[in-house]
Amino acid sequence: MSSAELIRSFLTDRLGIEPAQVEPASLLADLGVDSLMLAELMFEAEDRLGIEIPSDLPLSRTVADMQAALDSLTLLKTG
Repeated sequence: MSSAELIRSFLTDRLGIEPAQVEPASLLADLGVDSLMLAELMFEAEDRLGIEIPSDLPLSRTVADMQAALDSLTLLKTG
C-alpha cells in the first residue's frame, strides 16, 4: 500500500470523504482532520507501512505534506 492510498482510504473510511476530494493540495484541517485524527492516521501509517514516526516530526498541513513525510520515512526504512 502506498502512502497516498493509505491517506485516501483512511480519510474515506473515517470521515466519509469522497476519494476525489483527497487532493495533494487539500488542507487536512479543511477535510476535517483534527489533532486526534492526525495522531490516528500516524499510528495507522506506522502499522500499515512498517515505519516508525518520530515524535518531533513537524505536523503536516496538507495531504502532500503528509504523503512526503510518510514516503521519506518509508525510504529510510528500506534504504
